[in-house]
Amino acid sequence: MTERLQKFLARAGIASRRKSEVLITDGRVTVNGKTAQLGMSVSEDDTVAVDGQNVKKQGKTVTYMLNKPAGYVSTVSDEKGRPTVMDLVPKVAGLHPVGRLDLPSEGLLLFTTDGELTEQMTHPRYEHEKEYRVWCRQGALEAGALATLEQGIMLEDGPAKARVAKRAEGGCKVVITEGRKHQVRRMVAAVGCSVTRLVRTRIERLELGDLAVGSYRKLSAADFKRLGYTRKSES
Repeated sequence: MTERLQKFLARAGIASRRKSEVLITDGRVTVNGKTAQLGMSVSEDDTVAVDGQNVKKQGKTVTYMLNKPAGYVSTVSDEKGRPTVMDLVPKVAGLHPVGRLDLPSEGLLLFTTDGELTEQMTHPRYEHEKEYRVWCRQGALEAGALATLEQGIMLEDGPAKARVAKRAEGGCKVVITEGRKHQVRRMVAAVGCSVTRLVRTRIERLELGDLAVGSYRKLSAADFKRLGYTRKSES
């Protein structure tokens, strides 16, 4: 049985399908010692390498959720030597954060070795809901500011709006379906408020719950259903 090379790389936890296509296009992937071409297919008998390192055949996948503390970078490594979220989860080959939370932001962050899950959770076309609890220096947002967030705001990189914006003690609750850089902070700033704390509390129907700050747990079958994702293999 064969499959597209980019799907093979995604299933191995190397990168999402889109990013795997970039790796192939950039000539960083080889199949049986020869530079791979976009569109080719491979089987389990082929030897696939990225930047000269053989890709291990991926069988079972693993996915965790973390309650990210402030002060950690949401990358696998950091050129500035800052602590990364990888310091808080088990050392598993191919494990990577799904999306990101800003350095000062907190809350629900997923990690997986499943490139297909990464693709579904991060691609804009899936419009996955993400809920944030926001605290502001100015206190709880007024009705007019909440209405503006829901109606839409023009940011420097295009229009943005909250699917739901609710008043909360000290700030607001915001639900968005995008994941642009500093998006929630910029939206709140556009209605005249400055964020002092931001916590992601939910992705789709998967909630942070009572998971302690800095702690992680493995996702269950019920958790994957809450994300609306069907795993290709048991984790």
